[in-house]
Amino acid sequence: MLKKLLFALTAAFAGMSFAMVPVDVNKADQAALDGIKGIGPSMSQKILDERKKGGDFKDWADLEQRVKGIKAKSAQRLSDAGLTINGKSLDGAAAAGKAEQKSSSAPAAKAAQPARNGSKDGSRKPSA
Repeated sequence: MLKKLLFALTAAFAGMSFAMVPVDVNKADQAALDGIKGIGPSMSQKILDERKKGGDFKDWADLEQRVKGIKAKSAQRLSDAGLTINGKSLDGAAAAGKAEQKSSSAPAAKAAQPARNGSKDGSRKPSA
């Protein structure tokens, strides 16, 4: 009895580790979409119908616009659960945009910061 319980617990933990397999919305069938937490048979059918009607989804904004019931919050939850569009999670798409913004504003941000070592020109004075 104890061996069966231990086996069941081990199988459950192993199953949890494989649960986060990315599923691309443009390649998945209904069963794969249903496997994503937050997508049931009704939502997966809406996604498949829209994909058949309008072609592959270009990005997350396209999915949110075309599939009724998917907005920013639900898109984030679906992305967190493993749904991708063209191999990109919502964070991946958002992170790429944020990285571009950071890299373009980084020099300006550094120039605006005062020197922290006490000197006006940023050089260090030799210690005595």
